[in-house]
Amino acid sequence: MSTHRIFSTTRPLTNRLRRAGRRLRTAAGVAAAASVAVAAVAVPAHATPLTYGQDVSGYESDHDWNASSAEFGIVKATEGLDFLDSAFVRHWQELDKKGIVRGAYHYGHPSNDPVAEADHFLSVVNAQPAKPGDLLVLDLETTDGESVDDVNAWAKRWLEYVKSKTGVTPMFYSGWDFADTYGHGLAGYPLWVAYYGRAKGDVTPPADWKTWTIHQYTDTPIDQNVSALTPQQLRALGRP
Repeated sequence: MSTHRIFSTTRPLTNRLRRAGRRLRTAAGVAAAASVAVAAVAVPAHATPLTYGQDVSGYESDHDWNASSAEFGIVKATEGLDFLDSAFVRHWQELDKKGIVRGAYHYGHPSNDPVAEADHFLSVVNAQPAKPGDLLVLDLETTDGESVDDVNAWAKRWLEYVKSKTGVTPMFYSGWDFADTYGHGLAGYPLWVAYYGRAKGDVTPPADWKTWTIHQYTDTPIDQNVSALTPQQLRALGRP
């Protein structure tokens, strides 16, 4: 998803760094949970139908959504205080044409002011036509040298602020290990788990989460995900 996503337990570092500009995966995965009308459960893929989705950034600027079998798509919008993903508008418009569930994510840097970063994200996303069901996501995978408590407080502030401004409970994305370390107290936000090397949907939630919403299970040849929720249930997590 944004700067480098590195999963040391599932991909060699040199291989991951070739995809610089995507999200920095510092852990083995991320989990997802929702405190709002979600029936997501951490179950093996064979036990329940799963909804397939993809996520991209400017490094897949020409991704053909029309040819994709995805039922949801999540795209990078912003990073830090001023970065705007060059492909965001195109992806956003193409997802609208396709008519599937769509979401926008912000790659956070805890060394900055969380409110300032949230305002940057919202200014970019709100500049585009919105529709009911649009998902909002915080992608947090780096500490920027901050402590566990400070990173945790940063995430809480960003998520609380975006929720207060939009009425949407944002989704939280991170690697499993990162979320397990820095995600305590965030179980009220749907969790998107990136964990490779496991069957689709066969992942347990980290930290305080009891359920997951999306499992990102591979980045080959593109970031691929499954959700235990139906498209309609995913939309229920987005804009009213």
